Amino acid sequence: MLKASDNAYDWLGGGIYFWENNAERALDFATFLSENLPHNKNQKIKTPAVLGAILDLGFCLDFLDSKYLGMLSASYNNLQESHNSFGIEIPINIPLVENGDLLMRYLDCAVIEQIHHYNKNSSHKSFDSVRGVFFEGKELYPNAGFKEKNHVQIAIRNPNCIKGYFIPRELDENHIIV
Repeated sequence: MLKASDNAYDWLGGGIYFWENNAERALDFATFLSENLPHNKNQKIKTPAVLGAILDLGFCLDFLDSKYLGMLSASYNNLQESHNSFGIEIPINIPLVENGDLLMRYLDCAVIEQIHHYNKNSSHKSFDSVRGVFFEGKELYPNAGFKEKNHVQIAIRNPNCIKGYFIPRELDENHIIV
């Protein structure tokens, strides 16, 4: 069984994290973390690897769907209002390395976790998963809308959404799928 992440900087809040259809990018990120994450020895990645999974997202807080983006915006406004009323600074997203992407997503995590707390405290249905797209890295060309590390991530909150695991196999270049 995989262990759920519950760091205050997790991009999509707490959950078991997966990269959607991008094993190469997942391995690149695991390798990056193994070389750049000395702040938490309990989470040190000794040997970066990728594990495939068959997922059913169930009731998904999907940030590729406009209705959930509105929920995210409202949650941010509520978080900002509550922090202001108590005189507490709102968390911020910060890069892990100088001039890097915002990999430590304290703000995003707090906003998303607030949605989950609201649902739990108001007897609304809990989300089984969270899905989001991230535009990361350098532009692929001048004025591009695409970056070298774009990806979709999924955080599974309900482990029953994980239907099975597999080791991704390398493609046989002699048998191209068109």
